[in-house]
Amino acid sequence: MHGNNVSHSNKKTKRTFEPNLKIKKFYVPEWDEWIVLKVSAAGIRTINKKGIYAAIMESAEKGNLERW
Repeated sequence: MHGNNVSHSNKKTKRTFEPNLKIKKFYVPEWDEWIVLKVSAAGIRTINKKGIYAAIMESAEKGNLERW
């Protein structure tokens, strides 16, 4: 997404809006292994709410994961 930085003097310069992505390790007890995901801050909250295994399976069904 693109937009403008607007200064106090109202000068506008182009900027981009990037997603808040983090590289994070999660432990999956069902598989007994650690996995590394590039996940957004909203995705981390979803994983905390649903659990990592349920979140992975839901993302795989939607086709959002590269490995599955």
